[in-house]
Amino acid sequence: MTAEVIVDIARSEVDRIFEYTAIDGVTAGCRVRVPFGGRTVDGYVMRLKEGSDCPPERLKPILSVVDEALTPECLALVRSISERYHCPQALTLRLFLPAEMRRGTVRELTRSVVYPVAGADIPARAKSQAAAYAYLLEAGSAPLAALAARFGRSAASALVERGAARVQKERVERSPYTSVGEGAGAAHALTPAQQRAVSAIEGSSKTVQLLHGVTGSGKTEVYLTLIARALQEGRTALFLVPEISLTPQMLRQLRERFGSRAAILHSGLSAGEKFDEWWRLRTGEASIAVGARSAVFAPLENIGVIVLDEEHDGSYRSETAPRYETAAIARLRAAYNGCKLVLGSATPSVETYRRAQTGEYDLVELPERINRRPLPDIAIADMRREVRRGNDSPFSALLREELEDCLARGNQAILFLNRRGYAQSVICRECGYVAKCEQCDVSLTYHSEENCLKCHYCGAAYKMLTACPECGGTHLSYAGTGTQKVVGALQKLYPQARILRMDADTTAGKEGHLRILRQFAAHEADILVGTQMVAKGHDFPSVTLVGILDADMSLHFSDYRSGERTFQLITQVAGRSGRAEEAGKVVLQTYDPENYILRFAVNYDYAGFYKHEIALRKATAFPPFATIVRVMATGEEEAKVAEVLKAVYRALEEVYRRDQSKFLFFNKMKAPVKRIQNKFRYQVLMRITDEGLLPLIYERALACRTRDVLVYVEENPASLS
Repeated sequence: MTAEVIVDIARSEVDRIFEYTAIDGVTAGCRVRVPFGGRTVDGYVMRLKEGSDCPPERLKPILSVVDEALTPECLALVRSISERYHCPQALTLRLFLPAEMRRGTVRELTRSVVYPVAGADIPARAKSQAAAYAYLLEAGSAPLAALAARFGRSAASALVERGAARVQKERVERSPYTSVGEGAGAAHALTPAQQRAVSAIEGSSKTVQLLHGVTGSGKTEVYLTLIARALQEGRTALFLVPEISLTPQMLRQLRERFGSRAAILHSGLSAGEKFDEWWRLRTGEASIAVGARSAVFAPLENIGVIVLDEEHDGSYRSETAPRYETAAIARLRAAYNGCKLVLGSATPSVETYRRAQTGEYDLVELPERINRRPLPDIAIADMRREVRRGNDSPFSALLREELEDCLARGNQAILFLNRRGYAQSVICRECGYVAKCEQCDVSLTYHSEENCLKCHYCGAAYKMLTACPECGGTHLSYAGTGTQKVVGALQKLYPQARILRMDADTTAGKEGHLRILRQFAAHEADILVGTQMVAKGHDFPSVTLVGILDADMSLHFSDYRSGERTFQLITQVAGRSGRAEEAGKVVLQTYDPENYILRFAVNYDYAGFYKHEIALRKATAFPPFATIVRVMATGEEEAKVAEVLKAVYRALEEVYRRDQSKFLFFNKMKAPVKRIQNKFRYQVLMRITDEGLLPLIYERALACRTRDVLVYVEENPASLS
């Protein structure tokens, strides 16, 4: 029997099948040890076959079997994923395995457990042995280490030697989030709207369903019902959330409903926890996988439903090779398993909503909150007036007034500060003017190294402003206030208030997010100040006020998605308010109150926003009517990076000249953030109207890689910084 093996070396020159003689125990999907090029490496058995075109004497035998790690689905999809994202198959296969498991740095944890043998006769003089034996009979069993610590190692060993006890090796599960309890909670009765949504999803002939429901409309209960029905049919379920901060609460809900059948996978777990949860899914001990982006590769079989919650979130796009889009992988898995993929959001991405509008996806809507509770009123605070009044604090008079009222009533408030992205726009704090490119109608980005303003789409450069060209004001803002400064200002204003901060600095460790969220849910704090982590998915009944500071910061990023992201963020964070009986309020602070995006957000008018945005995208030929392609060259020596980029540009220029009508834009330039982690970054930017050019772009660009300079391709990147 011959085994076709992919060796675990992620280089294009060895990205092919190698044949070996199979040994006993080898099956398709096994991870094996094989001789390769004078050394021993891991490999993955893709399939077994009778015979080989290669003479038998030239085939080397597989040395050993490591484990049966890969599912038949993984083997079936690996080639299509590798071809789609133009990466070696070994790199794709690694996505399906925990990194520490592949490197052999983690393994199953076991302990020795002692069980009593009934009817043993212990001499009266052996008091320690007799006491240990009596203890075992009463307890049923005990870990050997605990028994030895309590009665002495010699007593424990003597019991085994006498035949009065036996020792058995048992697996120890390293369970993450042990504070998240289990149960068998009853399902909530569905509202008529939720029942219609479930019926529409189950009755559809299409694979992909977009569940568009306002915040608080009960999308989660729809998900849980679909998962319950999949489990009833003997199938499994995959539940994806955009951020690690959302996984504990989702795990809690799943465990309350389905007990230990839910397992969690994300990068914040320890190596041992990830290994054990992964194997619980692989062996079928657990049948629901919940996690962030990488959990889309969970080792489930016979999947009955895939849920991708907050589908619009940019976190679902991988920024390391292979640079996959989570929804695309989920579609492949849904098609393979013949199951539904449910994309859920209160603010779907423009691209996804268009697919639903054109009939590619089914559109299922939940237009109202549970029990018809009203969405919170959003009041705009014009920060230009605050500046004129001499208010230089982060809080408008309106927000301070509402905060005082909220605290007096014993309710809770969330203050959201958007700090997403590297580059900052230049905004006049007196009139709201934003520096924009004359040719592209996108905001300019300040480059401190060259002290100038640049457009990241056409490459145009402008002198740095010293005064506002509209009003002559000199109050130019380059960055908003940080969360730490906001907390300090709040403590001065409300010394009695209990304040929590939730951002990347305060959520270190696996349970960092859970600890803060649990404190806030238990009403151990009055105000939660945070970044995007607080903007979505959380349900705090006592929150009646949300303050959005610097609401227009994301509005003026140099990105065609800036308006969309701003609408999404405002709508999502506003939805944290008024989710129980008491009505909610939102104060939205802005220097640009007349902006059409904010007006759509204030009215929760997704349909109006989408209609305007899709018309703008069509007129300017931006996605989904074109594809932005970025080829990035990065390395530690700037001269070498620049030289490689020239080679990339020359190679792609041939494609451009041959099919110039399919290119809307084509140019080379430094990346906006010139250096990250001591590596220089140069790029070629393209906007194309024919995705058929992509394979050739990948082929030409990746051929220019060198030992010192990495070259990679991104399609519609989440960030152009």
